[in-house]
Parts: sequence; C-alpha cells; structure tokens
Amino acid sequence: MDIAITREPSPSLARCELTHLAREPIDYAAAVAQHQAYCAALVAAGLNVIRLPADSAYPDCCFVEDTAVVLDEVAVIASLGAASRRGETALIAHTLGRYRPLVHIELPATLEGGDVLQVGRRLFVGRTARTNDAGIAALAAAVGPWGYEVVPVAVAGCLHLKSAVTALDAQTLLANPALFERAAVAGLRIVEVAPEEPGAANVLRVRSSLLAHSGFPRTAERLAAAGYAVTPIDISEFLKAEAALTCKCLLLKQ
Repeated sequence: MDIAITREPSPSLARCELTHLAREPIDYAAAVAQHQAYCAALVAAGLNVIRLPADSAYPDCCFVEDTAVVLDEVAVIASLGAASRRGETALIAHTLGRYRPLVHIELPATLEGGDVLQVGRRLFVGRTARTNDAGIAALAAAVGPWGYEVVPVAVAGCLHLKSAVTALDAQTLLANPALFERAAVAGLRIVEVAPEEPGAANVLRVRSSLLAHSGFPRTAERLAAAGYAVTPIDISEFLKAEAALTCKCLLLKQ
C-alpha cells in the first residue's frame, strides 16, 4: 500500500512563517479538525497514512512537503530556506530512512520541497526566497544518477512553485501563469485557475482522487469541464499559514 507521511498541526501554528500574506488569527481547533478530514481523505484514497506528532517548537511542522523530495529511488532531505524550520527535518529523515536511501542537501544551499514539482522524470524547481541556485544544483546532483532532469523555474509573487502550479496528470498542469515562468513548462497542457481565484493552483493528486480546496468553486468547475473529478476539502485555516493541499503530506510508493 502506498504511504502518506503527515504531521499533526503544532499548537504554535499561529506563529507560522509568512512571506506574502498578512497575519490573520488561526483557529487551532478548526485547523486540527481540517487536518483530521485531510488525513481521512488520504485514507479514503487508499493510502496508509503515517501521522507523526506535532512539535510546539516548530509552528510550521505540519507542512512536511517542504522537508524532503521523495522519488521512487531516493529521498532528498531538504535544507530549508526558513531558518526557523530547519529542525523539522530530523524526524522526517528518521521516518523516510525506513523506506528510501537518503541524500542530504547542506547549507549554504537551500531547497524546500514545495518548490519541486515532479512530472515524470522531470523535476521543475522554483527559484524562490526559500530555494536558491545552489539548492537547485545540489538537487540535480542528488537525483542525476537516477536519470532525473532538473528544470529551474522563475517564480514571483508566491511562496513556492507549487503555490503557482501543480500536476493533474503526466501531461497536464493546473496553474496560475502570472506567478511563474510559463516557458519552462512548454509542451505540457495547462488548465488555468479561475481569474477570481488566483490561489487555486495547488491541488493534490492521489491515485484516482484529485483533492482541491472547497473555497475555490470556479476553478473546480474548470477542472470538471476538463474531465477531472474533484474531491473538495476545506483547508481554510492552513491557507492563512500560506500553505495548501500538497504541503501537508509526503507521498511515497512502497
């Protein structure tokens, strides 16, 4: 059975890192309930969900996607661009080490998994405030032996590349083209988010399920028109933390 690694929301979630958003109050009880529903959706999609404990020292610890890049052959442990988050990787590395050989990216290189979009054997990597050129080069060196191509992508106006674009399938992306270098993904089909929902590009493909935030109905209509069946899920409290659907799990095949 395929695995989703998750981590419970920290009681200190309201002190999360923010880059592009103004701070809003986060209802922790609501966030916990939304996380429960998220994990239940992963189980319903047929995944074995590993739920790691929260740590109040790390407000962002539930956003496990940023801590690693997991491929079939290897797991690359990230060097997080946000200094306050660097302690999050120890537990993730310990957990992933049961399933994959590990490669660690080291400072001054920085790389966060939210900037890495896998489409087949290509890894599109956002160049952002959290992922630098040295981090992109380090990832290319780490995954090169397995035949992966790393493609740098300029990103502007959002936290991570996957805030702007995610994969619907091996040939199709959901994207807000205003936020990233569209030429970098030439040759792939793009479904654009609804103009009134600029933050809707982050969806999570899990086997035959496509999870999307329930607060973006116009984009869901576009996905349905393109032939995709959407499972709506509310992650509104996590949007306040500049997070989205892919942020809250690491997916791996056994």
